Amino acid sequence: MNDATILVVDDEDLIRFTLRQRLEAAGHSVLEAGTGAQAQAHLVDEADVDLVLLDYKLPDTDGVSLLQRIKQANPDRVVILMSAFSTIETAVQAMKLGAFHYAVKPFDLDEFMLQVEKALETARLKRELRVLRESVREPYAFESIVGASQAMQSVVSLLRRVAVSPSSTVLLTGESGTGKDLAAKVIHFNSARSAGRFVNITCSALPDTLLESELFGHERGAFTDARAQKKGLLELADKGTVFLDEIGELSPGAQAKFLRFLEEKAFRRVGGSTDVQVDVRVVAATNRDLEQDIKDGRFRADLYYRLSVLPVRLPPLRERDGDIPLLIDHWVRAFNREFRKNVRGVAPGVLAALNAYGWPGNVRELRNAVERAMLLADGEWLTATDFPVIGPADAVTASVRLPAEGLDMEQLERTLVEQALARTQGNQTRAAALLGMNRDQIRYRIEKFGLTRSEPASPGPEA
Repeated sequence: MNDATILVVDDEDLIRFTLRQRLEAAGHSVLEAGTGAQAQAHLVDEADVDLVLLDYKLPDTDGVSLLQRIKQANPDRVVILMSAFSTIETAVQAMKLGAFHYAVKPFDLDEFMLQVEKALETARLKRELRVLRESVREPYAFESIVGASQAMQSVVSLLRRVAVSPSSTVLLTGESGTGKDLAAKVIHFNSARSAGRFVNITCSALPDTLLESELFGHERGAFTDARAQKKGLLELADKGTVFLDEIGELSPGAQAKFLRFLEEKAFRRVGGSTDVQVDVRVVAATNRDLEQDIKDGRFRADLYYRLSVLPVRLPPLRERDGDIPLLIDHWVRAFNREFRKNVRGVAPGVLAALNAYGWPGNVRELRNAVERAMLLADGEWLTATDFPVIGPADAVTASVRLPAEGLDMEQLERTLVEQALARTQGNQTRAAALLGMNRDQIRYRIEKFGLTRSEPASPGPEA
């Protein structure tokens, strides 16, 4: 690792000088400290120190105590401890605290430099691993959840608290396509378990005959084809997170076995006779009404209460006022990068139509619609023809027919609100979008005109 930055911490000027000469000759940058306080000041100011060469005996502290503080501040920092007062106990303590190597003075400088290069290679690998982890984590930062609506801001606030909480189970509920899988990953990658594995298990995809073996693993000879021991998904997720999608589809037998695991944090492999202990966080998700399933005898009440220690409901798109334009803009920019296009956005009239559409498939349906539109679009703007779900452009244009005797402005306003409510089956959010209003504006007019429910539209205009 050339051009590394190395901090030499030793109270002897000659040792610092000798090491500096040799390290700089090898192409490295060198910082010096004669005390523990100076060393800590360098580590605060110079975040990119790759390696610390640390003397055991310093005027203001001992090397082992300073090593412990360095590792607490940055567990990935690579440290070689140097000492002229070597004891087995000190060496063992230093290695337990995370020292890369323990060098006894006086040491052969050539051999010492070999240890330095090995330590720098370890530092390089740790840095690459950290960058890789950050690149994996980045798509699942809290900022990856797009939405300024009150409904989504409340969800993000709750997810922040859930992520930093202890390993309690989490139950994500909401309609299909609301983003439960993204929420599960956000919880994992922003928790203390982010270095562990995130294991996604779709319960409906595993038949009962395979579910137990997949979840818990099996011992060699447990059944005909079990030629070797196999670890289950729960065991592979140790120190990480297990995401159980579609938990409501578990059979009664599988529910009972999973309940035991949640209660005891242990299980037995198929064909095994001893318990296997694992430390995992369980995040479950469902679009079913589990409380109704409990009443109908399809889901165990005790399992439900075990799962819903921290319940989070993901709202459907129709409850997320103002989020559709933000989501569309987010995906237009993302697909511009992916497809190497320069689409500027959605035409204004089309945006109103997209706002008014019900999106029964929620965020997933909207994303797929934008992706399809971006693939097929030829111009700078996405038009109505790029979105088959909303139909022709004139299908969402309000049509007001003026009667022979005419209408005053208040009657006209009432007529428009009535027609918008009728066209959207009483959905206030979609009706407001048709009229270019927000929900507060249309609610005011609904109360003003006494339109407590969707009423038949008045005959409309002919301009």
